[in-house]
Amino acid sequence: MAERVTKVAFFTIADFKEEEVWLREQSLEGLHLLRMIVPCFYIFEKGEPEDTIYRLDFTNNSDDRDYTRMLEDFGWENCGRCAGWVYWRRPAAETAGDEEIFSDDASRLDLVKKVLQTRMLPLITIFLCCVLPSLVRAINGELYGASRFFLGFFGLMAALYIFLFVHCGGKLLRMRRELERKD
Repeated sequence: MAERVTKVAFFTIADFKEEEVWLREQSLEGLHLLRMIVPCFYIFEKGEPEDTIYRLDFTNNSDDRDYTRMLEDFGWENCGRCAGWVYWRRPAAETAGDEEIFSDDASRLDLVKKVLQTRMLPLITIFLCCVLPSLVRAINGELYGASRFFLGFFGLMAALYIFLFVHCGGKLLRMRRELERKD
């Protein structure tokens, strides 16, 4: 049995391109992805260094066997699923200059739209319906007992959500605009 290595790396839902690059760098060091564990644990198998292209697709856990079979027919290996993302890989030597799983910008645009609709919209809803009202109640002293704790907790949650909205939302919206311009 080959040696396994666990690495911790954090990528947001908008950082999938950066994650693909990082996974490729790991394969160049001889670490080949076995699986991912939410939120940030990557399990690798040690082996010979290889130049492997990794691509991520967001399916939101839907199972499309025809799509999977098509990518496998084109030489892509499904190396796992995690939190709605499907991880694909293929040796760089076999890509012959075609390193993408998407054939056109419309498919790339669909990916970005799916992530916005199924990940960003629920985050906005949770923020507006739960985090923000609770923060306001904590500021107003309406949460009795451990009010400082609740103020700190909901303040931290609000800061985290705002970061996600600015970073992820901004990045995804820029990707969408660029792809719409090309269309």
